[in-house]
Amino acid sequence: MPYQLLKKNLNGNLNLSSKELEKISSYFTSKEIKKKEFLLTQGSICKFEGFVVQGCFRVFSIDKNGNDNTLYFAAKDWWLMDIDSFMNQTPSELSIEALEDSKVLLIGREDKQELCNSLPIVEKLFKIMFQKAIVSWQRRLIRNHSLTAKERYLYFIKTYPDISLKLTDKQIAGYLGIRHEFLSKIKKTEK
Repeated sequence: MPYQLLKKNLNGNLNLSSKELEKISSYFTSKEIKKKEFLLTQGSICKFEGFVVQGCFRVFSIDKNGNDNTLYFAAKDWWLMDIDSFMNQTPSELSIEALEDSKVLLIGREDKQELCNSLPIVEKLFKIMFQKAIVSWQRRLIRNHSLTAKERYLYFIKTYPDISLKLTDKQIAGYLGIRHEFLSKIKKTEK
């Protein structure tokens, strides 16, 4: 079943044959991650791209002042990685933590390159997926600059209701770029 979800996701980006989907899937390995375990820690090198089959992850960094800054959450049917560390093989500025017991499918850097070399359509597939991720991050950046904290919070809970229910207020505040206390004030005005 985990591979069926991956195949569906891949086919949503590019119409692939069942043979192509089987070959691509064969390069991924399944891994179970317990709640509060890390798939990646800040300072280590990201050696994978991951596809979430079950559960939810938080991709974040801790700055020099100890502030927790969440870049994004990745739930079922989402991709996760540190693209900078993965592509450049440099120490990651991010950590990836499971917020609940989770399952992921992982592909390593060398396996991805081998797959791209053996099946050229995969290069196009990952290019499309990369472009969609950039569009999503660009839209988030625009929202962060043009919406108030309250509007960002309301957008988040409306757009990602399932994810927002799994998170603490502190995690949501870290994602929104506001202090936990300020989020509490916003939530009080919404009741």
